Amino acid sequence: MRNPLIIAACWAALFAAPVQAQNPVVVELYTSQGCSSCPPADALLQELSEQRDVIALALHVDYWDYLGWKDEFAHPAFSHRQSLYAHTWRQRTVYTPQMVIHGGEYMAGNQRASVMREIAQAQARPAGAEIEATRQGTRAVITIRPLAGAAPSKIYMVRYIPRATVSIERGENAGREIEYINIVRDWMVAADWDGLQTISLTPSDLGIDPWVVIVQQDGTGPILAAMVLN
Repeated sequence: MRNPLIIAACWAALFAAPVQAQNPVVVELYTSQGCSSCPPADALLQELSEQRDVIALALHVDYWDYLGWKDEFAHPAFSHRQSLYAHTWRQRTVYTPQMVIHGGEYMAGNQRASVMREIAQAQARPAGAEIEATRQGTRAVITIRPLAGAAPSKIYMVRYIPRATVSIERGENAGREIEYINIVRDWMVAADWDGLQTISLTPSDLGIDPWVVIVQQDGTGPILAAMVLN
């Protein structure tokens, strides 16, 4: 006969919340396979992805595709998100490589010193929400609670591919083989949150890829909290 205490312990371990940094900083890199200035930023993002307290995400934009090489990871939705950021910051143009640090600061993605400084400053700020999440296969249970500084926000579910190597045949990077990491494939609104009440979500059909839960004020404002669902 099986020991019921052992069975209970197994179930508790299965549904235990993943252990990770309590307030990881989200770094979005807007990049393109057709941009000759992007490979150093792609390499920096790979370095950042190895830090436990950073969630590094690559969003490939499509506005460089006209140069002769179509970026297979690019999506108009990511170009649109970058444009929404520019509107929020009252900027008239977008560019690559661009890094956005925790929804607040932005800079050229190959400016390592500036990127590291802004990440450190973001890490020092308290989270505006608390995320508790568990995942079992293709399903997850997510609970978000307000903390001091919470505000009306979008709750995003972001699917990414951990790694891919691409041999680029044409365009500005012709002849290069480049490794990309944490390549975003879907960036979806899971819910609108009032920032006042605890909210629970139960997404399904997650597939096998990792996801990130992001709570972001006004959709393109400061990020209040984030968590990886592996």
